[in-house]
Amino acid sequence: MTTYTICIFTENTFGLLNKITILFTRRRVNIESLTVSETERKGVSRYTITIKHDKREEVEKLVRQIRKVVEVLAVFGYLDDEVVYNEIALFKIATPIGTRPIDIETINKVYKAWVVYWGLDYVVIEKAGNETEIMDFFRYIKPYGILEFVKSGRVAVGKTPQGLVEYLPQEVHGEYYA
Repeated sequence: MTTYTICIFTENTFGLLNKITILFTRRRVNIESLTVSETERKGVSRYTITIKHDKREEVEKLVRQIRKVVEVLAVFGYLDDEVVYNEIALFKIATPIGTRPIDIETINKVYKAWVVYWGLDYVVIEKAGNETEIMDFFRYIKPYGILEFVKSGRVAVGKTPQGLVEYLPQEVHGEYYA
């Protein structure tokens, strides 16, 4: 299975997430991760969707179908080597008195993770990186006692010299986007 990152630029419209995700459901394509955020253009949202699929032509059909949604301004499909991407994870780790102390130096220097909150009997550690790096850290920190674990979806930018929003129209439905 090949991993694809699909970047969709849309108008910021109520109910659009459902319209887009139903296209994946109809084609029986599982969404591995989904991140939605605003862009540098007012009123324009960016969906970053990660899927795994074994047929490139099916992914291309899906991208063409997404382009037909009225509120969609642009869609780009990428392979992993065509984007710079990361995820972020938070780990809530138990630190009760009398147990083995957490090795902060290893966490910082080896795993490039950071304590972002220190409570009385737990810490919250943030780790950014690709899925492999996050899961390597997960395996390292698991013996300390993971109370909670959460991981974001992928965020990605294309390895093109220009920004993707340069492909978007300056005016959408009578509104100017700066």
